[in-house]
Amino acid sequence: MTPRLLLTILGPTACGKTSLAVAVAGCIDAEIISADSRQVFRGMDIGTGKDLEEYCLDGREIACHLVDIRDAGEEYNLYQFMNDFKSAFQDIESRGHRAILCGGSGMYIESVIRSYRLPDAPVDEDYRMAQKHYSDEELTARLASYIKLHNHTDTETRDRLLRALEIQEYRQQNPDSYTKLPPMRHLVIGVTYPRDVVVERIGIRLRQRLENGMIDEVQRLLDNGVPRERLLKYGLEYKHITRYLTEDYPYGQMYENLYTDIRRFSKRQMTWFRRMERNGVQIHWIDGQKEMKNKVDDVVNLFLENEKLNNQ
Repeated sequence: MTPRLLLTILGPTACGKTSLAVAVAGCIDAEIISADSRQVFRGMDIGTGKDLEEYCLDGREIACHLVDIRDAGEEYNLYQFMNDFKSAFQDIESRGHRAILCGGSGMYIESVIRSYRLPDAPVDEDYRMAQKHYSDEELTARLASYIKLHNHTDTETRDRLLRALEIQEYRQQNPDSYTKLPPMRHLVIGVTYPRDVVVERIGIRLRQRLENGMIDEVQRLLDNGVPRERLLKYGLEYKHITRYLTEDYPYGQMYENLYTDIRRFSKRQMTWFRRMERNGVQIHWIDGQKEMKNKVDDVVNLFLENEKLNNQ
């Protein structure tokens, strides 16, 4: 059986990925799978830019997967995303529809396009109990014997450290047990704007979100028991607004720092996508400033051409 063609629409924050994906989905009978590391959380709507109203096209709703699937405050990682993506993709495919992967989380997108192999390691409470007598330093040294510790993500808390070590030691004993995505081919579309236009769009969207209740949203999360430390780790809007609500952090300073961080974040997103290209992923870039109809036509025509070739 010929692998299905997966259309991916990516780009930096505030580039209009969602509206483009919805319009294209309406033309090719597709459903959308979100590749956003924070839109999975319920109650985090304005700050993550879910824009759920955009999924209504000409009176009909375009189905979207992997949005609002976890409670705010929970952890969500790449392994969970890959398994959730697999389930969503197979569900869409089983009903004879096409799938569009849409988002700006570079690692999530690349994990699908490059079919990352992550150990299929279950949580083992007995294993974790057996490690309780070891110090963090001893566990970190053992983890470092398996992998290079490029950053502090795996060691910032004891739970993360134990999970990382659990995965690596499971991998040693079960080398053939890993996530397996279904076979697929890829067409990757990137939306791009001149840098000054991106900055302007970021500013406009930030002001709109603040006017539409983003601060109240963060306050509700705090009131509902989401730990302050967890909101800080979600970054950007949630980090700065949480600080504004819980510290001596003036509104003006909060706004300027948040605006700066979002601009820097958009640069990091583009850096990730350019690195994907250097590593062999072909991204077809389209000009975000074109009329929507023209952008949709470009993407649909390119998709149908590639699908025809894919099926030959």
